[in-house]
Amino acid sequence: MKNALAIFAFLLLIGGFFAFKPAPKAVRYDYSQMTTIESVVPGGLGRSRMLINEKGGNKDEIDMKNFFSLGGINFGNINNNEQLILEKISQMNANGWELYNITPGVVSPSANSTGIFITRYLFRKEK
Repeated sequence: MKNALAIFAFLLLIGGFFAFKPAPKAVRYDYSQMTTIESVVPGGLGRSRMLINEKGGNKDEIDMKNFFSLGGINFGNINNNEQLILEKISQMNANGWELYNITPGVVSPSANSTGIFITRYLFRKEK
């Protein structure tokens, strides 16, 4: 009986030891924002850009191609923009940034095929 009581007490002690784990530390992040603005203006008259706002106030602006050229929709331009976006995402990832959120949007002020596609890419990195 004494052995059974000792084993029971030992199991309670071990169980109590594993039950009291320290609370996990709150993870803190730095954030960086990339925004692509792609013009949908016929004839290639629009302006398309990639804007990057990094921690510490560093800003960069990269020219992108418009969706349309004089001949209409330009799939080469769209492919070029996709390559620029993928290269920048890969570069950010190589520098330790995680792509955390993507928010797409469309602005079309009139029904005559003008407007912009805007996409925001939010990156985060553990502090």
